[in-house]
Amino acid sequence: QVQLVESGGGLVQPGGSLRLSCAASGSTAVYFAIGWFRQAPGKEREGVSCIRISDLSTHYEDSVKGRFTISRDNAKNTVYLQMNSLKPEDTAVYYCAATPYNYCGPGIVTAAYDSWGQGTQVTVTS
Repeated sequence: QVQLVESGGGLVQPGGSLRLSCAASGSTAVYFAIGWFRQAPGKEREGVSCIRISDLSTHYEDSVKGRFTISRDNAKNTVYLQMNSLKPEDTAVYYCAATPYNYCGPGIVTAAYDSWGQGTQVTVTS
């Protein structure tokens, strides 16, 4: 399995920015895509964005499209989620996860991801 460690969460005002990092180690070669998910209190975990390792193709859910950017630094084995124009409704615990399926596109399926980080809290409030 691959080990994933998130960092970069915090408290930010509406309209602000944060960059989350997801550092991978272990058996990274068996995983084909990395996804970012979030879970707000009382809500189900939802996919936010993903990136396919082979061609760096990306996908964003409508709720974050145009505000969030996912990227990967191959040398550091790290995936980033740049979050701009943050809104209070973006408040959640953010997780990164890895999937052995070579797919990143519409419909980020939580069950397809089998290695998860511990999560990092993002709070957007004035």
